[in-house]
Amino acid sequence: MSALLSEPTPAVPAPRGDQERGRRFASVWLLVTLGALAAVSLVRVLTGADEIDSRGSVAAAITATCPILLAALGGLWSERAGVVNIGLEGQMILGTWGAAYFTYWYGPWTGIMGAILLGAIGGLIHAIATVTFGVDHIVSGVAINLIGLGLAAFLAEAFFSDLNSSRGTGGQNKLTGLDNPGSLTIPGVSDALTSLGEKHWFLISDVASILAALTTRISLVTLLVFALVALTAFVLWRTTFGLRLRSCGENPQAAESLGVNVLLHKYAAVIISGGFAGLGGGYLALVSASGFSTGQTNGRGYIGLAAMIFGNWRPGGILLGSGMFGYTDSLRLRDASTIHALLLLVAIGLAVFAVLALRGGKRTRAIVLGVGAVLFLLWFLLTDEVPREFTSMTPYVATLLVLAFAAQRLRMPKADGQIYRKGSAG
Repeated sequence: MSALLSEPTPAVPAPRGDQERGRRFASVWLLVTLGALAAVSLVRVLTGADEIDSRGSVAAAITATCPILLAALGGLWSERAGVVNIGLEGQMILGTWGAAYFTYWYGPWTGIMGAILLGAIGGLIHAIATVTFGVDHIVSGVAINLIGLGLAAFLAEAFFSDLNSSRGTGGQNKLTGLDNPGSLTIPGVSDALTSLGEKHWFLISDVASILAALTTRISLVTLLVFALVALTAFVLWRTTFGLRLRSCGENPQAAESLGVNVLLHKYAAVIISGGFAGLGGGYLALVSASGFSTGQTNGRGYIGLAAMIFGNWRPGGILLGSGMFGYTDSLRLRDASTIHALLLLVAIGLAVFAVLALRGGKRTRAIVLGVGAVLFLLWFLLTDEVPREFTSMTPYVATLLVLAFAAQRLRMPKADGQIYRKGSAG
């Protein structure tokens, strides 16, 4: 262990135990994904709600997922180093302004870099407060959120109020009409998959619709986001730097005794965390929309934290959790029949979890889940539509439910949120 932490080798093979746990984890999530896809296909066939996973629905869900996923990845970097980053929301807000300002003057890809820069500055402030001065992580994070919200509104009024040109239209709290970074379509493949998805075959058409959404006018920034998920997994679990960083979140005193510069790794992690969150804000301004407006994040930084926790502080779980929250967030764009069909899907899901809880000997949880499944089934059978007001709050309700039922299987980094002082290993 000492050699792993002190020698500058380019890559570190995971211990056999970690590899086995990783394979089990991947297998479980693969089965969950396939099971969820089969359940969605079954509900689609039974209800005739073909829009439940059409290419357009999946594309909207991907667009809604990416900002949440970036915030969750930001939280992962920070908390794996032992620093809780509640300030993701504020860093995302700064990223929306940075994307708008730099895109207006220098183009969309410079805007993406500007979003990352503004978010990283927010991360740097959080690192200075928590790592250097030992401020409580939650207090500092809340302060970052307030600073981000106020600063973005001030900067928008100062820089955007008088803008009015072919490159965008400004206002006191907005800047619209910005260029987007571009998209990609794979000729032939896109049309073939779209055609197959429109045949509405069980499971086959559902898979085709998902692949069609990934090959038809998909934003280049979206592809960058998915690449960052893979890069994060590689860096944190397959490099010496990642091992050292994670050791700072598990036992910083032991890491320091082995020669790891704990403060440096914490600073790097929190700044990278802010950069990810800022990119999430930039995605909202340039891909989800075509401009900046105050309050644009709408709590997605907090939902990103929930996705990180749901994913058990691992990139694969974070990807699936963000996808679930992104899909529920995109529901407000769907028609009433599609949303109503999802009640049956929720009932099936709760019933499956109730059976699993019963097999695990957790009778109380099984009863609660079973009752929930029955209630959702009755809601589906006795009504014809879901109120729009409920649809808009679905992401937040899903966040609370998932965290409530997943809490017992979670394992956060042992030193997460603890104040660390250099030399305390002594």
